[in-house]
Amino acid sequence: MPDRAALATRISAGEISLRVTPGARSESIRLESDHVAVKVRARPENGAANAATEKLVARALGVATSRCRIVRGATSRAKVLSVSP
Repeated sequence: MPDRAALATRISAGEISLRVTPGARSESIRLESDHVAVKVRARPENGAANAATEKLVARALGVATSRCRIVRGATSRAKVLSVSP
């Protein structure tokens, strides 16, 4: 997991760009040059991977899961997550 402050700097206008890999062996978050790479164990079935992504990013930022919602890219690996104040 990256430093909470380093991850928070990636939030622009309340949104953060993600590149999600579902079905990974382990869960992780890595900062890349143009996005945040997120790996989750959940499979992309019935929104399980999206829910796991929201939960993992919220935990990394130290905010409630209800404050993180995927606003674009629900069926794509490239996603935009909204982080409300």
